[in-house]
Amino acid sequence: MRHLFTSFAAFLVLTFVVVGGLAFTFSPANASPNAASAEPSATPARSKKPVTAERELALTDGEFDGNELIKPDAEWKRELSGPAFYVLRQEGTERPYTSPLNDIKKDGTFYCEACGLALFSSKAKFDSGTGWPSFYEPLFKKNVKEKIDRSLDEERIEIECARCHSHLGHVFDDGPEPTGLRYCMNGVAMRFKAAK
Repeated sequence: MRHLFTSFAAFLVLTFVVVGGLAFTFSPANASPNAASAEPSATPARSKKPVTAERELALTDGEFDGNELIKPDAEWKRELSGPAFYVLRQEGTERPYTSPLNDIKKDGTFYCEACGLALFSSKAKFDSGTGWPSFYEPLFKKNVKEKIDRSLDEERIEIECARCHSHLGHVFDDGPEPTGLRYCMNGVAMRFKAAK
């Protein structure tokens, strides 16, 4: 009986050491900062991609000349970033307050991120409090196209680039003077170039 008790006590100690050691080894608090977490996650870890430079884009100042730039979506997908493709070609919307273009106060021009056509002057930019870059008028009326959007329960007016037909955002009638309009644009759909 004594031998059985000693064997059982040894088993318990060994179990505690092995299980306790495994628990200590896999404890998130004891994991090295470079080690992967032992905890499963529904969200995959983001890979750290190297920061890439902006893609080369010829910027076109002035009024739209009527020459459209039409490409298949497969080509646009190769050229644009994932978020830009989603907004510009799939008519998506970026989350509010995420665009660095919201904070731009410098003089300059906002261009279509897809084709480089001049769209808005920073002189027409205002803080609408909506979280998206907003303007009271386009640089040239011919540079943007209006299209009826019935994708939600309400009818809205979508704004597209006149040259490449990329989705930019929407226009509303709650803007400031002198037009009373608010061109509410997705920042990822545009590129800013400061005036010299």
